[in-house]
Amino acid sequence: MTVNSIRRLFRHICTLPNSVKKHFSDDAIQRIEAAIAASELQHLGEIRFAVEARLPFLALIAKKTAKQRALEVFSILNVWDTAHNNGVLIYLLLADHDFEILADRGIHQHVGSDGWAQISQQMEQMFRQGQFEAGVVYGISKISEHLIQHYPTNGDNHNELSDAPVIL
Repeated sequence: MTVNSIRRLFRHICTLPNSVKKHFSDDAIQRIEAAIAASELQHLGEIRFAVEARLPFLALIAKKTAKQRALEVFSILNVWDTAHNNGVLIYLLLADHDFEILADRGIHQHVGSDGWAQISQQMEQMFRQGQFEAGVVYGISKISEHLIQHYPTNGDNHNELSDAPVIL
């Protein structure tokens, strides 16, 4: 095991599951859900937010990265299973101080890696300043701008996925 592996293992062991509440109060979770719901009234896309204090033990031992775990969560939450292939996941892994924005192929073809990176850079700055709720809401807002541009609502706007944030 390398020094970095040992440090990461220690961070995950020491990060308690209730640390999510330290960064996201119940009220913050409700405001994030409301931001997603308000956003989705304006477009046909689906946005999900998931936050995890630490990786499950087997994922940690398998040396899964935040991106690999985000891909699993993307699948578990069925973000890939929308009518227009335009689901987007914001996944935050607190123990690793890392997050990912994953988008299904429909919206990704319009936004591209550079577009997601621009959103991520500002979110990262906000997270570094301890503004976790504001960072997530900013991400939702910017993702929504792309979804509104490429998938505007047409009057028949069925909510395919839950708007509720997921605490893993």
